[in-house]
Amino acid sequence: MTASDRTSQTAKRERIIQEMADDLDEELEMELDDSRLDELLDETDVLNPTVDRKVYFRELLRLQGELVKLQDWVQMEKKKVVVLFEGRDSAGKGGVIKRITQRLNPRICRVAALPAPSERERTQWYFQRYVSHLPAGGEIVLFDRSWYNRAGVERVMGFCTEEQYQEFFQSVPEFERMLIRSGTILIKYWFSITDDEQQFRFTMRIKDPLKQWKLSPMDVEARSRWEAYTKAKETMLEHTHLPDSPWWIVDAVDKKRARLNCISHLLSQIPYQDVAHVPVMLPARVRNPDYHRGPIPAEMYVPAKY
Repeated sequence: MTASDRTSQTAKRERIIQEMADDLDEELEMELDDSRLDELLDETDVLNPTVDRKVYFRELLRLQGELVKLQDWVQMEKKKVVVLFEGRDSAGKGGVIKRITQRLNPRICRVAALPAPSERERTQWYFQRYVSHLPAGGEIVLFDRSWYNRAGVERVMGFCTEEQYQEFFQSVPEFERMLIRSGTILIKYWFSITDDEQQFRFTMRIKDPLKQWKLSPMDVEARSRWEAYTKAKETMLEHTHLPDSPWWIVDAVDKKRARLNCISHLLSQIPYQDVAHVPVMLPARVRNPDYHRGPIPAEMYVPAKY
């Protein structure tokens, strides 16, 4: 091997390492949010130890690799997967959803996070606006809050009548059985945190300008109604924890453990298999001697400020 070959191999290796590091940057940036907790230690008496960072990243990347396999299997077998993420405000649902979708194809795995219903939607069959977001064959849909809004926020905040509330519990078991009979894989998660932990996370949102947008007037009102939400959750679980569509409770006080545990459990609930792929071979670059790339005016370029 010549010196030129060694130099070329070294440059290629460094480029590969750089590319891998770039892929990790998004995850590292998200993890920086957790480091801001250190600035708020005066708001809590005890900060429980979490998963070692190296262990966390190693397991997260391994699980995300399995999620890619799951995605390939879902697409190949034309499966329909629906995952519901429910829980109190600031319970960590969004963080888990981000880690699930981070390395997946958004055309296959998408998130449904519906806003408050419009005037027209309020007159529809309650489940109607959720139906339009359900997956077709070969798709995964993650609901960041779902039709269980009626059993939670709508009940506690008085956005539905007693009749509508009771009708929901009559309808939802059959609605979910219909989904399952149609071939949909339905998995339901409730993220559980303590009273003190929610207080802590709300305080972080108030003090962190990058997170203040997460704190809505509804969140503030919900904080004062902790016990009402607890009762609503207990009633919901009593009526809708069914043999064919059970609830799974995620202990979410420790964010890192919650992410790993939830993703690991999700993978265990779906009997996916490795999908064989035809090796990708790049064709030779075709060069036309008559082609000449024209100049691009300098004013069209984004200013190179960095």
